[in-house]
Amino acid sequence: MKKIVSLLLVLIFTSSSCEKDDICDANTPTTPRLVIDFYNITTPSVKKNVTNLKVIGEGMKEGIIFNEGSSGEEQYLVNGSSVSIPLKTDANTTTYDFILNSGNANPTLIDTDKVTFNYTRNDVFVSRACGFKTLFTFAPNNPIFHVAVPVTKAKWMQFITIEKSNIDNENETHIKVFF
Repeated sequence: MKKIVSLLLVLIFTSSSCEKDDICDANTPTTPRLVIDFYNITTPSVKKNVTNLKVIGEGMKEGIIFNEGSSGEEQYLVNGSSVSIPLKTDANTTTYDFILNSGNANPTLIDTDKVTFNYTRNDVFVSRACGFKTLFTFAPNNPIFHVAVPVTKAKWMQFITIEKSNIDNENETHIKVFF
């Protein structure tokens, strides 16, 4: 009888200690990407579409995948007035090449600008299931370093402004680029 009672007590305690699975909800905000909007330099209030923009991180061979084509093929080029790109969560700088007209048969029409973003990081606990997310704040002095590639060529991004220094969500524009 003692064995049966002991077994029942063990079963009761083990079943009551179970918890539901910890799964991070897909709608939970995680580390935000940097949102960049492109504008017409001659009419600064009007958004302007980039043509075949490819964004490649420093040290990478392939560009950022912006979407997946209907055939399941990854799309590295974007045609639109806005992009969202990740910042490094393990460093205080991230450098990207922004290649306008990427893949054009005429190499003189391809323009590349190299942009380095300087920021500080703050890791914030989200939940046990989701872990931490990283929030970013642009460095107050020299938040962006921008050059043309090669440096003898003119920059296609003529002017870059920071609209929001704190990058804590993807629902707003952080940077405006005028070209």
